[in-house]
Amino acid sequence: MFPFTNYLDAINRQTNQFISDIEQAINGEYSAIDCYAKLANLAGNKQEREQILEIRQDEIKHYHHFVQIYQNLTGRQPQPKIIEDCPNTYLAGLEFALQDEQKTVDFYLDISDKSTDPYIKEAFQRAAKDEQSHAVWFLYYYVKAK
Repeated sequence: MFPFTNYLDAINRQTNQFISDIEQAINGEYSAIDCYAKLANLAGNKQEREQILEIRQDEIKHYHHFVQIYQNLTGRQPQPKIIEDCPNTYLAGLEFALQDEQKTVDFYLDISDKSTDPYIKEAFQRAAKDEQSHAVWFLYYYVKAK
């Protein structure tokens, strides 16, 4: 009976970590939604502003998918919060965004790898692809602005 208890403890820890990772993803998307609205207002021209707002729409879509996943797994509504401060200048904001998007790609792929549910796997793989694309846009604008 002792090894079985250790096995259940390990499963509970793994499940709790998975839920925690999804909460972190929700908070990251929530923070990005807020930051990219600010960044779009700082953009120097209409084309950049529109692209950043399009990226923000992707983040809103990810946020809603992740909230749905969280609710299905826990039966609770998440309590999102801003977890990162967005810089106040356009150049610093672009650098912050591109670094954050790059880190997020790996984080989302890790979540996808941990999941056995096809919907969750696909949602995080799709989001990782979007985040990679966002990083390229932010890098392009960052290089242009420097």
